[in-house]
Amino acid sequence: MTADNDLEIKEAFQRAQKSHSNKAKLAASLKSRYNKLEDKTPFHEEFIHYLKYAMIIYKREPAVEHIIDFVTKFAVSFEATGGEGQEEEEEEEQEDDHPFLSFLFTFLLESHNANSHAVRFRVCQLINKLLGSMSENAQIDDDLFDQIHETMLIRVTDKFPNIRIQAALAMARLQEPQNPDCPTMKAYMLILENDSNPEVRRAVLSCIAPSVISLPKILKRTRDVKERVRKLAYEVLAEKVHMRALTIAQRVSLLQQGLHDPSEVVKDVVKSKLLPAWLRLVDGKVLDLLHKLDVENFTEITSEVLHALFSRVGSLEELQQEGLSLDERKLIPVEALTCENVLYWRALCEFVKEKGDQGEEILEQLIPEAVIFAEYLYGYLKSIPMLGQDQMADDQQLDMVLSKEFIGKQLILLVGCLDTAEEGGRKRVLAVLQEMLVLPNTPISLISLLVERLMNMLKDDDRRIQVIAEIISEVREPIVHVSEPIDENENRRIRVKLAEGKVQIMEAKQALEDAISAQDFGRAAELKDRISELEGAQAQLVAEAAQPSNREKEVRVEKSSLSDSTSTWAQSVLNGENSFTESDPETLLKCLTMFVEVMKQMNIKKSISPAINALIESLVLPSIANPNTAVRNVAVTCLGTCALHSKDFANRHLVLLLQISQLDEPKVRINAVRALIDQLLLNGLDIVGQSTKAPDDSDADAASPAGEVESEDGQSTVQSILTMLADFLDSEDTELRTEVAEGLAKLMYCGRISSPKLLSRLLLLWYNPVTEDDTKLRHCLGVFLQLYARESRAHQDRIEESFLPTIRTLIQAPATSPLAEVDSANVAELLIELTRPSILNRPVKDAALQGLSAHDSLAVRLCDEILRDPKAPEVRLYTKCLSCLELSAEDGPHRSDLLLLLKEVQEEVKNKVCLRVLEKMTSRLKCESKKNPTLPDTTLQALDENTGDVDDLNTKRPRRGGRTKPAAGKARKGSKARESSEESDEENIPDTPVVQRPSRRGKAAPADKTKQDLSTLLDQEANGS
Repeated sequence: MTADNDLEIKEAFQRAQKSHSNKAKLAASLKSRYNKLEDKTPFHEEFIHYLKYAMIIYKREPAVEHIIDFVTKFAVSFEATGGEGQEEEEEEEQEDDHPFLSFLFTFLLESHNANSHAVRFRVCQLINKLLGSMSENAQIDDDLFDQIHETMLIRVTDKFPNIRIQAALAMARLQEPQNPDCPTMKAYMLILENDSNPEVRRAVLSCIAPSVISLPKILKRTRDVKERVRKLAYEVLAEKVHMRALTIAQRVSLLQQGLHDPSEVVKDVVKSKLLPAWLRLVDGKVLDLLHKLDVENFTEITSEVLHALFSRVGSLEELQQEGLSLDERKLIPVEALTCENVLYWRALCEFVKEKGDQGEEILEQLIPEAVIFAEYLYGYLKSIPMLGQDQMADDQQLDMVLSKEFIGKQLILLVGCLDTAEEGGRKRVLAVLQEMLVLPNTPISLISLLVERLMNMLKDDDRRIQVIAEIISEVREPIVHVSEPIDENENRRIRVKLAEGKVQIMEAKQALEDAISAQDFGRAAELKDRISELEGAQAQLVAEAAQPSNREKEVRVEKSSLSDSTSTWAQSVLNGENSFTESDPETLLKCLTMFVEVMKQMNIKKSISPAINALIESLVLPSIANPNTAVRNVAVTCLGTCALHSKDFANRHLVLLLQISQLDEPKVRINAVRALIDQLLLNGLDIVGQSTKAPDDSDADAASPAGEVESEDGQSTVQSILTMLADFLDSEDTELRTEVAEGLAKLMYCGRISSPKLLSRLLLLWYNPVTEDDTKLRHCLGVFLQLYARESRAHQDRIEESFLPTIRTLIQAPATSPLAEVDSANVAELLIELTRPSILNRPVKDAALQGLSAHDSLAVRLCDEILRDPKAPEVRLYTKCLSCLELSAEDGPHRSDLLLLLKEVQEEVKNKVCLRVLEKMTSRLKCESKKNPTLPDTTLQALDENTGDVDDLNTKRPRRGGRTKPAAGKARKGSKARESSEESDEENIPDTPVVQRPSRRGKAAPADKTKQDLSTLLDQEANGS
């Protein structure tokens, strides 16, 4: 090769660095020169020589990127000239036809294991661009394919995120989605599951092929902790995954998570990409989309989907024309009602009503007048059949009834969109709602909605109670018609009178004839009137005799009495005897549901009226002893709701609630526990007192002997309640245990109770492996601990008091106990983080506590615990905890006392490791001054943060000791700072002062700084060349 050729290659690389250069033209010119050469080896070597200058630069400089693009175009131009549709003979010689392409791949594959991360990055980047730029039906040699595959599988485990990204992208065309043993698919799924860098996960998401194998992993990324990963996951699902590939539960879960995502960007992607993509798959038919989401079982999320679709459409008339078919009455014909179109109707009306005055005109076109809709609703609800036991076994009939109930619910909800300003329509709607509550065939599932709509139309609480009391009375004691048999003596009397009347009429007629014959016309006129009277009386008797033997009578009776023997029951009613038979469960459930709904709608400050008290005595309390579990459950809810309105009522029935919470069925016990916790939240520990003041009020009533006895009884009752609740934390019933734990967390956070022992129990319950599958419990306690510790200094003091009892329980746990598996060091680290003064949301206002912190008190406790037994195994844990404390920097008596304690501890402890830690802590305390406060050694991580993502930890000290607890929010081991996807390997040195106490990070800092300087020099040298 001549010198001119050398200049042309160098010139091509120099011109390729400029952004305005035509790289395709440069590649074609260089290729033309290459094709003229007979010996291509010198060209290959010279080309690689100039390429190496770009490959040693890690930073994404524009000039370097232009060179990479030029090299890609030049190399791929040989693959393009090979022609498509080659014969098998030509394919076998393909490698010989493109020696440059094969040579370049060989060079890159040999360089992938270089020590320089910049070279490894550029190798993966070039392979990615080369494979991505090849034609769709391009083919490469099998051996070369295997080499690329193996190389990229190694590089996807590189420690630099950028290299892993390029390697993952390079394998995109090497994957076999349908092959369960495909190593690329396995590597992709492993990265999606475990890679700590979000950009790497995004890169894999962008290139992984959706399949039965990979789809679950893609779906899981919609719950990723990083917003950008979640956003891309939804975009991939919208563009690459057909809706049919997802089950109904998966579709609903995707929409629910996306529409409730904390990030507005993710919400917008779901609304603007995922929903429109699914809508296109059903030809834009919203009702078909609703059908694929199962509106009956997922009503709430499908309503949100409709609102999202409505919000993105400019014209509401267009939506009306597409989804609704209203008749001239502005109603959907009853025979055309389906679950989908009635939900669409309701959601559209609610959406338009939310627009206020702007949507008033459109709303008038969507829904009729109140009177018309009331009759429509009444007619439909009356048509819902009641199924017997035999019919309930028929799945088809059961599904039909459930669908009708769902449609009925939506129609009832539509009542809220009606214009009830007109008095006539308002009265008719009220009448229909009341009639539907009285009808025996109204399903219990609709009672709550009917009562809620009725209460919304009745604003006065007294009027509400009166209406509901009348309805309950009508339901429990309906007016029925009974037959009353006629007495035989009465029949005989009527027949005798008929006979006497006939005789009298015959005698009167004979006397009339005689008077006429005698021409006594005055007498004849009197007899004629007499005969008319007798005939009238005779006709009346004949009519009475012609009546049936039984006569009907209206009687108000208890509903369950109708099931008794007709003759026996009717005879008892007619004889005036009272019927005390027990009401049937369906009727009681309906009445109790109405009662509890009206109590929920009432103002909590309104006391119990005589009408409510009468309902409690006649309905609620008798239902507590009902053998039906569902009836007892609703009755307990009623009892707890009433107790919120009257403290005296709560005191009277407190013992009853306690008994139910201990003796009844699990479901009923949970309801009783909720009622007790509500009482404690509302009234505090003064639940059994006469005063509504908090127990710590300074102006309490003067203590009298009777008052002292009453106070002692009240304290013992409250103590027994708390003891019972604490015992429930060990219950085998998961729901009961979770409900009690949540209730105690609420009580402690609100300040109603303050108990280090209970706090210790909750901590141990959170760590206990038994509760690992109880997601709700773990999430509830995780959020509670974080919020509780940050709320106030008093809360931190309670956590500090629970430190030693918790650690002792873990250390002394027998081998058979699940607590033996818990890492006590990890628990201690969490408690130290929760008691740091730097995490408080509000500064300490108490002047007496401003100089001290919870860690100062904890340090004294730990020293005392070490002195109790200096040779105990847990001394090493305690000394480690001492070194992690964030002690106050102010000099004072507490500092002197702590130094004396530390000196005494050093004299007693013999362990060398512990002594070193104690000496360092002592020297640190002596050297600290008020101007340089102690920096926190560690910082509390968010309790719900994913353990895999530890970005931006440059300023945080790595955690040491203790295995990581998998539950969200626990203290975790740190990891060294990592580079973001667009950075080099230069670490960002923290701006904050270095902690005086030596640490492993201090040892690693010089090496990191040296690495940073060398990288800078390498970049400068490469650019200068």
